[in-house]
Amino acid sequence: MNPMTREPQLDLLPEEGAAVDDDVRMQVWALLTTLYPKGDLSERRKENRYPFPYLVHLSPVAEDGITPQGEMLVVVGKHLSERGLGFYHPKPIPYRRMIVSLEANNGQWLGFLIDLNWCRFTKQGWYESGGRFLQPVLSPVQSVEQARRPGR
Repeated sequence: MNPMTREPQLDLLPEEGAAVDDDVRMQVWALLTTLYPKGDLSERRKENRYPFPYLVHLSPVAEDGITPQGEMLVVVGKHLSERGLGFYHPKPIPYRRMIVSLEANNGQWLGFLIDLNWCRFTKQGWYESGGRFLQPVLSPVQSVEQARRPGR
């Protein structure tokens, strides 16, 4: 064995921690079973939804329905599907149509015109909203970032 290499330490917590771990595990499972109950829950949506816990930029559009206009908002994604997006936000959004900007892993921004067609107030004082993608568009975030790059 190389003296510079250490064997992994598997028992770092004392034995009495096992009871605490079990209590934590039980409480987490109690929460999960209330959030995701067993049983046949009929799903009315036709598309699969995927968790999307990322920051999302929303830009209001001008009267032409496609040109970005006004201050951009940042919201927290909830679910993404092939046809739309659900998200959380702290204040009411006064717009029906907006441009959604989603960042891809390669740093590129994808833009979609979205029709925000539902909103509900949550118990925690936030709002949950969502809508349907209408068409792909140029992301205003991508445009801003390109303008900031040196040499432009």
